[in-house]
Amino acid sequence: MPPKPLPQMDFRAYVEALEADGDLVQINEECDPHLEVGAIIRRVVENDEKAPLFNKLKGQDSNGLWRILGAPNSLRSDPKQRFGRLARHLGLPPTSSMKDILGKMTAAKTAPPIPPVIVETGPCKEFRLTPDQFDLTQLPAPLLHQSDGGKYVQTYGMHIVQSPDGKWTNWSIARAMVSDRNHLVGLVIKPQHIWQIHQMWKKEGRDMPWALAFGVPPAAIMAAGMPLPDGLSEAEYVGALAGSALEVVKCETSGLNVPANSEIVFEGTCSITETGLEGPFGEMHGYVFRGDAHPWPKYTVDLITHRKDAILPVSGCGRLTDETHTMIGPLAAAEIGFLLKSEGFPIKEAFSPFESQVTWVALQVDTEKLRELKTSPEEFCRKVGDVIFRHKVGYTIHRLLLVGDDIDVYNFDDVIWAFTTRCRPGMDEYHFEDVPGFRLIPYMSHGNGPADKGGKVVSDCLLPVEYTTGRDWEAANFEGSFPEGVKQRVCSRWESLGFGSL
Repeated sequence: MPPKPLPQMDFRAYVEALEADGDLVQINEECDPHLEVGAIIRRVVENDEKAPLFNKLKGQDSNGLWRILGAPNSLRSDPKQRFGRLARHLGLPPTSSMKDILGKMTAAKTAPPIPPVIVETGPCKEFRLTPDQFDLTQLPAPLLHQSDGGKYVQTYGMHIVQSPDGKWTNWSIARAMVSDRNHLVGLVIKPQHIWQIHQMWKKEGRDMPWALAFGVPPAAIMAAGMPLPDGLSEAEYVGALAGSALEVVKCETSGLNVPANSEIVFEGTCSITETGLEGPFGEMHGYVFRGDAHPWPKYTVDLITHRKDAILPVSGCGRLTDETHTMIGPLAAAEIGFLLKSEGFPIKEAFSPFESQVTWVALQVDTEKLRELKTSPEEFCRKVGDVIFRHKVGYTIHRLLLVGDDIDVYNFDDVIWAFTTRCRPGMDEYHFEDVPGFRLIPYMSHGNGPADKGGKVVSDCLLPVEYTTGRDWEAANFEGSFPEGVKQRVCSRWESLGFGSL
């Protein structure tokens, strides 16, 4: 018998791992993808409930195209396994911390790349549908919020495109909605990699060959969500991340390769001339602006291949906490931390607090090394902002918080304590208005000033002594205000005193 697929390398195995973890609800009653599925997913992510697998959807065809897995990478309610789904995406124990998870992601960047292996065929080729055999408007693509502009089939799939010279293959996640029976329309935003490659095809005067794979290996979707350097092909990074080569299979309508065990694959082209109105959509920052539609490129779906009883993963975006928060913010923070360290900045840890709707990144500074630089707060903050806000890794992030090494950046209570008590409004903040801005944040697209430029700040949450002589205070809390012996005695007697377990 062949070895059982690993959850991080096979989406079906990942679903089985969720069930084994007690983190899956099989829903066998028929559910309507028109709002009902979205409502269930939203309630799940807002309450850190088990992932729902919708096995019977209104609109499924005779071969089970398709089922839906909601909340594929959201949080768990058990604090010991809070990041269990993220961990399972990478082959880590479900009790792994966010530091463990991001550590594995960044460690793979310096590991030898492992190229994918091209195989003859795979599970994604089990069924084949030509345009006369499918209608995207009739398949169970979900309307996720009542004011969305359409059915968003693409919230957790992976776009696959390649530069015209074939040297750069990019995998990415960007939303797309059903436009008509065989077209999607979706975001292609500057400076994202899919936009960069789309521009290359524009110069060639040809539509961009494109594939969209759903239910890909979880390690692959994590790589697709990470702001990796320009020119780096995610398939090789996935190999390094998983420690083994990913199997890919050639598309039938182009030279692109897709993960062989994908659940569903759309093949076709992305137009360099034709656009359609896309939106509005209930995005990651928690808003739907009724009627807010914009022209974006049209994708033509020329072929669908899929597995029997295929599963479409769906992210029900909105207020905390869903995949747009668990992935976009932490993965951007990991890249920001990696870049700063490589540039010689004394940064220990980087994390994007979910509570900021992942618009902030907190940077833990090694204050001993900071003092060795003999720099001023303004000089240091300006240098950090110039590196990050002028680089793609900082595109979605609008506030960087510099905190001392007594602050745990993975603990929002720590971060907000430092921000509200150590950063003097105005004087300790350094603004950047001549850098790219992230238009999806409401204060950019629906606030004051240009939608695509500026609105970024470095907030210095380091007190002046941390630049010069070192910390001259102790925290007024259990950890900081008592001798170790007293703390140990209190903890050892805690339950016998009548309190709950620590």
